[in-house]
Amino acid sequence: MTKLQSQERETFEIVERAPESQAEGFATVRQAHESEMAEDYVELIAELIESRGEARPVEIAERFGVKPPTVTKNISRLKAAGLVRREPYRAIFLTDAGQELAEACRRRHRIVVAFLLSLGIDEETAERDAEGIEHHVSETTLKAFEQALVPSQSDT
Repeated sequence: MTKLQSQERETFEIVERAPESQAEGFATVRQAHESEMAEDYVELIAELIESRGEARPVEIAERFGVKPPTVTKNISRLKAAGLVRREPYRAIFLTDAGQELAEACRRRHRIVVAFLLSLGIDEETAERDAEGIEHHVSETTLKAFEQALVPSQSDT
């Protein structure tokens, strides 16, 4: 490891990594960014269906803070990916694949939020931060978060 200083004199360590390892890390992040939209949409659609009985594009637009045409475009992408189905002028429904993805996203979200809360982060911040972390966290790290949340046998 090498120590460097930024212009503000902050010292930080550089971790030497093989180019292949670094490339793999960047590829993983790019893939996570590509799937974020789909994950956010199916998670919200599942939530709306559970709480209101249906997911309408106008409600999705309102929740995401975007214009309805943006939602229409993204729903078309999700439909092409086999995650949602929609009948003209009707609500949006999740396919089995969409439901599975929504459940996996919710699980990751719940674990990340619980872990952040266990560190003393306030609930609002934990929820907001989890929205980004949940898309990028590996299964290995997620399992470590879960294990950290479970009290050890010696604590009982």
